[in-house]
Amino acid sequence: MATWVIVTGDFGLHGAQDQANHALAAYLAGRGDTVHLVAHAVDDALRMSPRVRVHRVPRPLGSHLAGQPLLDLAGRKVAREVLDFDPGARVVVNGGNCDWPDVNWVHSVHHAWPCRDSGAPFAFRLKNRLAKSLARRSEARVLKRAAIVFANSARTRLDLMRHLGVDATRIRVQYLGCDPSRFHQVLPEERRAARERLRLDDGVTAVLFIGSMGYDSNKGFDTLLSAWHLLSGSDGWNGLLLAAGGGAVRHWQRRLRASGLAETVRFLGFTTDVPELLAAADVLVSPSRYEAYGLGVQEALCRGVPAIVSSTAGIAERYPGAMTALLLPDPENASDLAARLLEWRANRGRFESLATGFGQTLRSLTWCEMASGMVRVIEEGERTP
Repeated sequence: MATWVIVTGDFGLHGAQDQANHALAAYLAGRGDTVHLVAHAVDDALRMSPRVRVHRVPRPLGSHLAGQPLLDLAGRKVAREVLDFDPGARVVVNGGNCDWPDVNWVHSVHHAWPCRDSGAPFAFRLKNRLAKSLARRSEARVLKRAAIVFANSARTRLDLMRHLGVDATRIRVQYLGCDPSRFHQVLPEERRAARERLRLDDGVTAVLFIGSMGYDSNKGFDTLLSAWHLLSGSDGWNGLLLAAGGGAVRHWQRRLRASGLAETVRFLGFTTDVPELLAAADVLVSPSRYEAYGLGVQEALCRGVPAIVSSTAGIAERYPGAMTALLLPDPENASDLAARLLEWRANRGRFESLATGFGQTLRSLTWCEMASGMVRVIEEGERTP
């Protein structure tokens, strides 16, 4: 039995980084290791595991910016204490969240994407830039000392080498896993029930967006709305845009009312019931300007739902050649996005079949298998840089 310390914001069942760290911790505890979790929040089932020790860190006023330095301090303190007791213990941190030179699991590279908030209120822009500056400083400092670096895609690996000078020999690409019990192929009865709950008529094309709709436009919701405006004038287009996520929703609602498209977009707010939304959807659209991986796209494909995604997203590197028409070369190009949605609709059956096959491939890597592969690399690798 080994001892581990894992430092991250939250160990939960929603969000890519939260789920990934939850899966790693659950795997280690399940095989009998002692696992120290340093975090703001931990899922109840994981917290109750007899092999898990939780070191909770406050997040003042719910602020990530205020909580981050406390997480760093707590992570280093717990790591020192655990290593004093067990010199063979391993420490896993995430990006620049804790200054510890052992295993680093990178879910995004702050140096690879700027703040995109030119139209936001001054206070938001000030806070956003402060957070970005601090994140870049810490990731540059921490990643220089990491013994092993896990990247969630080849794109992230390249960003680490290009922007931070991380030696390629220290980086391992590890794609994210899947929970096949939640993200399986949508069954006909599931689809009927999900569409009934959302009050979707049979003839309506349900286009789904999942992500932040805040003042920072990184997720590309503005591009999608511009494309939606173009589609409204297309022959026979009968689409309803389902927008799931938090942010400056009132801002977007005002914009839609001004354009006369308010009736064709439904804001669902933040939701954790992603599998049900995907069961009701015909296609997912993710025109992100930066996406280290794209777990939401993977989950859509695992359910057999075709997904249009930026070609620079990490998940895009896994798309088979037959599906490249669903890759958006320029996430700023609303006309191209509208054209790809029309192409998807014209070849809907073919893309559904391709998504079904691709989804089966993606489902084959479970969260448990992902974690076991990472642990094998860690235990077989060098301990110090």
